[in-house]
Amino acid sequence: QVQLAESGGGSVQPGGSLTLSCTASGINLNLYAVRWLRQAPGEKREAVSCISTTVGSTYYEDSVNGRAIIYRDTATGTVLIWVKNLKPEDTAVYYCAALGSCHNSVVDYVSQGTQDTVST
Repeated sequence: QVQLAESGGGSVQPGGSLTLSCTASGINLNLYAVRWLRQAPGEKREAVSCISTTVGSTYYEDSVNGRAIIYRDTATGTVLIWVKNLKPEDTAVYYCAALGSCHNSVVDYVSQGTQDTVST
């Protein structure tokens, strides 16, 4: 059975930073593109960033562009995203998803989600 799990969520003050990690069991995450998504209260789930497989191309949505870095630790099969200058509007449940390509709209697997809250 395939499971994705995130870690690193929690409460952060505005202007701070956070790092989220995504790991997988049942699949080798190094062989998948990985997309981070988030869903704010009352909003639709939206893409945040994506990293491809072989060449490690990275993509960022406008909401985090310039404030985030997505990267892989291939030794551990982990995909991480670091976001700085956090704003209250970054408050959301964050998910990671494995998919064949960052250009795909449909994901193969998605995690349960972790809550990140940005507030004073």
